[in-house]
Amino acid sequence: MTENDIAGFVTGLPGVVAFTAAEGTGAPRAAWGDTFFFYDPDDDPSARQMPFATIVVKDYEGFDTASGLDRPGVFRLNIAVGRAGFEELLGYPPAAHAGRHETVDYRALDRILPHPVYARQSWVCVLNPGEVTAPRVPALLTAAHARAAARHRPRG
Repeated sequence: MTENDIAGFVTGLPGVVAFTAAEGTGAPRAAWGDTFFFYDPDDDPSARQMPFATIVVKDYEGFDTASGLDRPGVFRLNIAVGRAGFEELLGYPPAAHAGRHETVDYRALDRILPHPVYARQSWVCVLNPGEVTAPRVPALLTAAHARAAARHRPRG
């Protein structure tokens, strides 16, 4: 799966808005090139507080470098799967991740991994989804979208 394949799938889900950070968008320079997927059926930019999935294309120096996204062609899909989803996928609850952090190879491609920074918040990630993970990625994204839709409260 390419970044475009993922973006096309996610933006095809109802109420999804994609935001790719770039110069001129008001996003910090560190985020330029990264894409954030929000459930926002009202198309209200002020309501876009937390994405349910992201595509990150580079390391964030001093903060998030474990995945080695500085390697050519490597990107990371991040998905908010919730506590139950995290435990189902990884075999332990998000709160237990701190004790396992050092045992994870966050540079591994095409594997469902705990997010190197946000595992405790029930996020998983996949670097360059391929033959092994691509069949599962749409279902994970659809479930994350459904969770975001269930939490949505229109402003007004």
